[in-house]
Amino acid sequence: MTTILFNRRNLLAVGGSALASGVLTTGVAGFLLPARADGLAPTESMSGGANNYRKGAPTVERIGKGGFWMSGTVRRAGDGAPLAGQRIQIWAHTVEGQEHEPQSHGATLTDKDGKFRLEMPQIIPIFGQPHGHLAYDSGEFKTVFLRPVMKSAKETSLEAHFVLQPA
Repeated sequence: MTTILFNRRNLLAVGGSALASGVLTTGVAGFLLPARADGLAPTESMSGGANNYRKGAPTVERIGKGGFWMSGTVRRAGDGAPLAGQRIQIWAHTVEGQEHEPQSHGATLTDKDGKFRLEMPQIIPIFGQPHGHLAYDSGEFKTVFLRPVMKSAKETSLEAHFVLQPA
């Protein structure tokens, strides 16, 4: 007869093997492993994200002539539920204007799945790096400013994701 001792190391190894093999609902050696999330932490504002922010920038179908896509998601902290109808302001230094100019700003709303997408002119480098600015500023949740940096000025899209906590 083989005796199996469950100490912390063995239990972790068995649990890791179960996760790797996909055994999640039936458990290991009679243990039931609950499927749960530990909670989704809120997004923190990025340094420089609020630079040239314009409170109340208009909601638009497109900024300028387009050609570049800014997209992402907005979810609620904790349970990660998608947030529909949330306002995201977007601005950048582009081929059509500098990030402090009104024509370089616009806002869009998230869809039922918490997704947003807005076409804008091609982002170009300023201060050595091509980057965009995004803000959640609707008021229901805490304001968050993001400043994602592109890997290359040749990219034609950029994503940013928000996880919001109540104001």
